[in-house]
Amino acid sequence: MNTGWQSRLTSSLFVLPYLISFAAFLLFPIGYGFYISLHEFELLSDSHPFVGFAHYAEIFSPGTYLNSLFVRGLWATVQFVLYSVPLLIAIGLALALLVNALPRKIRSWFRTVYFIPYAVSASVMAVIWLMMYDTNAGLINSMLGKLGIDPIPWLTSEPWVWVALVSTTLWWTIGFNMIIFINALNQVPEDYYEAASIDGAGSWRKFASVTLPSIRPVMLFVMITSTIASFNIYAQPFLLTRGGPGDTSKVLLMNVLDQAFIRKEIGAASAMAILMAVLIMIVSVVQYRLTYGRKEE
Repeated sequence: MNTGWQSRLTSSLFVLPYLISFAAFLLFPIGYGFYISLHEFELLSDSHPFVGFAHYAEIFSPGTYLNSLFVRGLWATVQFVLYSVPLLIAIGLALALLVNALPRKIRSWFRTVYFIPYAVSASVMAVIWLMMYDTNAGLINSMLGKLGIDPIPWLTSEPWVWVALVSTTLWWTIGFNMIIFINALNQVPEDYYEAASIDGAGSWRKFASVTLPSIRPVMLFVMITSTIASFNIYAQPFLLTRGGPGDTSKVLLMNVLDQAFIRKEIGAASAMAILMAVLIMIVSVVQYRLTYGRKEE
């Protein structure tokens, strides 16, 4: 009994640092954010009167300022998620398959080349792509001009602004998904492919019947992490378009930060952030249920 108790205590001590970090950097901020959302919390005031769910009620009341701000930002965010997530998954997997098909001698070199942009800071990413997308002197429009194509207003007109933001995001972050998929592909037993070959399966049939089912858990992981990252988009529209044209690409997180630090209404901003977090959790659960949950039943 003594040994069993000591073993459980030892196991708990190994988990304790993670639990402390989890509570300090996730549970406490969420709890305190929810507490702030229930108060009229302004940065320049020492008084924080309790207002209950008034901010949430205003967000859900059509015609109010918070409702308009939340809906516009959410719509811009959802558009980006719908445009970017399928490409982040499909292109990440395609690159992983391509790199794995290369000779072993140059495989690591290509992995490094595709992953380097992921290590670039947001400010460097913005400087690079602002020069690329510049309407008058940008590299892309200069190349298009040589082909007789008129300059495209990448950052100042729809739908080009979404093409620019999604393309920039793919260049910046696709290396992470590629590495995850490469690791998953390397874990698929070769026996499965040999058995499929004996049954006469071609490349496409092997991919559909062997590869995809084998990496299904990893596919779910990439889908959820890509969705969460896309919902939290901020750097790309803030640095490249400033939310333009108009408020077209002004995503929800930009509106939350404007409400908090420009209008100084922390309580309302916290309510918007909490609703955004709830929405992300709901979408993640739906993704799990649709792609992996049924298999568990």
